[in-house]
Amino acid sequence: MAGGNDDRRFMRLALSLGARGMGQVWPNPAVGCVIVKAGRIVGRGWTQPGGRPHAEAMALAEAGPAAAGATAYVSLEPCAHYGKTPPCAEALVRAGIARVVSALHDPDPRVAGRGHAILRAAGVEVSEGVEAAAAETDHQGFLMRVREGRPMLTLKLATSFDGRIATASGESQWITGPAARHLVHAERARHDAVLVGGGTARADDPMLTVRGMGMSRQPVRIVAARHLNLPLDGRLARSVDAAPLWLLYQEASVDLALEDRWRAIGARLLPVPLGPGRQLDPPGMMRALGAAGITRVFCEGGGQFAASLLSAGMVDRLIGFTAGLALGAEGRPALGAMGVDALQDAPRFRLAATEAVGPDVLHRWVRA
Repeated sequence: MAGGNDDRRFMRLALSLGARGMGQVWPNPAVGCVIVKAGRIVGRGWTQPGGRPHAEAMALAEAGPAAAGATAYVSLEPCAHYGKTPPCAEALVRAGIARVVSALHDPDPRVAGRGHAILRAAGVEVSEGVEAAAAETDHQGFLMRVREGRPMLTLKLATSFDGRIATASGESQWITGPAARHLVHAERARHDAVLVGGGTARADDPMLTVRGMGMSRQPVRIVAARHLNLPLDGRLARSVDAAPLWLLYQEASVDLALEDRWRAIGARLLPVPLGPGRQLDPPGMMRALGAAGITRVFCEGGGQFAASLLSAGMVDRLIGFTAGLALGAEGRPALGAMGVDALQDAPRFRLAATEAVGPDVLHRWVRA
């Protein structure tokens, strides 16, 4: 049996496999599984697009008879409930797995320790908590949805050196270079949904899709527009067949006929209550998305919308791209007003990583 450093090494591989499913498997977690026998990998798998098959089923299918007596490394507790497929915990038992190493207990009430209990009752040795901190990071969106009822939110900002997103006249294409824009598409692909405010949707007429990466499942495009005052002939509306379009709005402020027009073209409408400033309530938006199954959201602006999310404590990760040019005080700031009078009241983030991306600098931050 493996142990110690071997357990951590194989679990890190399971986590890297699971990451391949990010953005493709919601509302399920993006799990990875590695099956090892006598020090040799005999099966590998990760949750497939749409959430099925699960990682364990994929790894067991590859391992075949070699699974008997082997150790399975799983980045989250194997499921214990019957859904579209039987429980993975039972599948591991039937395959003759001798030991299961898991990174995390699954807080989903349908599992919540029952997967580990099924294994132990069948005589399978179970080790928990291997690479738990890394698994908490990878599964953050799924875990937050279960524990808090909302998805994880990543906010992206691309700015000049002095924190501007456009010139005074509004010119913004392109502040950052092609390499940074390519990485933005990669980040979209790793999230379940891409979110923008209504002002950005009206001004930029964006597509918000992932391009150039052979996606099998496009992220959900989400626009927060209180009055649904978006162009019905815009690119978002015209491309509902290519990628889902969800609209967050205040039900009481919209005419039923307008709702029907959006539904007729295939958009999904999610009503949200109003919050401070008579704008859509940020926690209410996140709860609505969590209830709809979304686990990971990538927000791309605009400035006032991003400021409202930050002020409400809804931003969990920041991704910043800084370009080597300065636009001056007359340029448009990256964020709208936040009403911060004292530094101690400002949202704080901890630097996680920096790297050069073409001519620009990428910096990643996590909520402190």
